[in-house]
Amino acid sequence: MPKTEPEPIREPRGDHLLTPENCVVTFIDYQPEQYSTITSTSTEAINLGVVALAKLATAYDVPVVLSTVGVDLGVNTGTTEALRSALPDVEEIDRTGVNAWEDADFRDAIRATGRRKVVIAGLWTEVCLTFPTLDMLAEGYDVYPVIDAVGGISPVSHEQAITRMVTAGAQPVTAISFGAELMRNWARPDSDNLRTVMRWYFPERARLGLE
Repeated sequence: MPKTEPEPIREPRGDHLLTPENCVVTFIDYQPEQYSTITSTSTEAINLGVVALAKLATAYDVPVVLSTVGVDLGVNTGTTEALRSALPDVEEIDRTGVNAWEDADFRDAIRATGRRKVVIAGLWTEVCLTFPTLDMLAEGYDVYPVIDAVGGISPVSHEQAITRMVTAGAQPVTAISFGAELMRNWARPDSDNLRTVMRWYFPERARLGLE
């Protein structure tokens, strides 16, 4: 017998997997100064992952927190256009410190969502991603670094940072796996949210020559 109906939706806030109702997405320090020193991957690869993540968060109405460092100090510029254009209505929270969790405005923004699952992307992997991840894990959050949307100053820095986060309890995901986890079933009415992003993502990946 053909299957055309979705399975029942599990309680979305209490689901142990990610749902649009139980997580928040945060982007930390996607600024030109950060990109300029990354050698673990390419700018194009990072942008493919981070823009896909932003598109998916927007499509599924997941709360987004966007942060920068050193803009008000005059030492850095703001979020790059690639990400900024995907999040036109999200206000930037600027900081002076490299660990976003030590900034009260950033912490308040995450806490204000009332969500304990944090999907996190940041540059560099070994600093701006790792430090808040470790702090949030210590405070009992479930933290999901988006590994194909980040990069470090060297391959070893990037890889060791991932090991450090995973050892502490972080659960790595990728941008498209995040979207599939939110969508969950192709027969649901909102499955086109993921289809739309994938129709952009795979041709863009091919155009960039990324594997």
